[in-house]
Amino acid sequence: MKIVICPDSFKESMDAFEACQAMKNGIEKVDPTIECIVLPMADGGEGTSEVLINATGCHIQTVKVHNPFKEIIETNYGINQEGLCVMESASSCGIHLIPKERRNPTIGLSIGLGEMMLDALEKGAKEFIIGLGGTGTNDGGFGLLYALGTKFYDENNNILPCELSSILKIKTIDFSETKKKLEGISITVASDVDNVFTGNSGATYVFGPQKGANTEQLAYLESCLVHFNDCLEVDLNTIPKTGAAGGLGGAFYLLGANLSSGIDMVLKVVNFEEKIKDADYIFTGEGSIDSQTIHGKTISGILKKASLYHIPVIAFAGRITSDASNLYEIGLTAMFSITNEAKSLSQALLDGKESLEQTVSNVCRLINR
Repeated sequence: MKIVICPDSFKESMDAFEACQAMKNGIEKVDPTIECIVLPMADGGEGTSEVLINATGCHIQTVKVHNPFKEIIETNYGINQEGLCVMESASSCGIHLIPKERRNPTIGLSIGLGEMMLDALEKGAKEFIIGLGGTGTNDGGFGLLYALGTKFYDENNNILPCELSSILKIKTIDFSETKKKLEGISITVASDVDNVFTGNSGATYVFGPQKGANTEQLAYLESCLVHFNDCLEVDLNTIPKTGAAGGLGGAFYLLGANLSSGIDMVLKVVNFEEKIKDADYIFTGEGSIDSQTIHGKTISGILKKASLYHIPVIAFAGRITSDASNLYEIGLTAMFSITNEAKSLSQALLDGKESLEQTVSNVCRLINR
């Protein structure tokens, strides 16, 4: 029997590599002769760069950049000999970098991501793959563009400072220096959402509350992004994925980037379809499976590929909502919660690896009869 093991991370409990190992352990407890193909997954959010770095032979680079509050931090990205550079927005402006008591997207900037790109360009980067998601910022990519040399002018033709409050004062924007730096450079950004730049389904109102914004702050942030959009020659609200990562998707679109489905890109890079052709089962999973999982998340992408070869797919999660049954309509065979007893969330997260291993083992006993 051959089982392909391809989970995403179980957020705050285990990364995709740890989840793969737990699943493999559970299978081998039942039958060590089962062939396990391990393929850690990601869909553009936090952890994407680690998966892609592992798949593309990139070497880790450490760089000092500014976090959302302009404080110096160390972060990493990957680059290989061919000039392929892999990084993710969360490593420089991720919400996990901001303590809960300091979460305020009316201040935070994405400047650190631009600084990472500059460092990579100096090291010979010719192609970027950048995972969007997990950010604590909502600046529409203002900080990113500023770091890359974009100049923002007010009504008196004065250059505005790199502060989120500058966005409402923008009159004109000069991208010339940024485009010169990126001339001949290929950029693909991976996102697991299709939200546009502003509006009820835009960056602010959909994701702002998760980043700590209250009602008043949401209105302010939305006004900033609306004004930003009004200063452009293109309407970002007509472009899917421009609202990803607090509007970073929109900034990258302005730089000529390809806005890609995160899971589709990862599946292509790891040569997923070729590796599953003769599999008997696919085991996947992530922290939470709900009604949104069908919309561009890891499991939905895997199901599309598995359906081509009629391979049964079994999913595992810490949390499964009642409306997640829509996944059965696109080919999911079964899904199982790994929560095996009543416990606090904090304890469930700590027990994640053990619970996943045990649940996979139980399911494996059923299908290996």
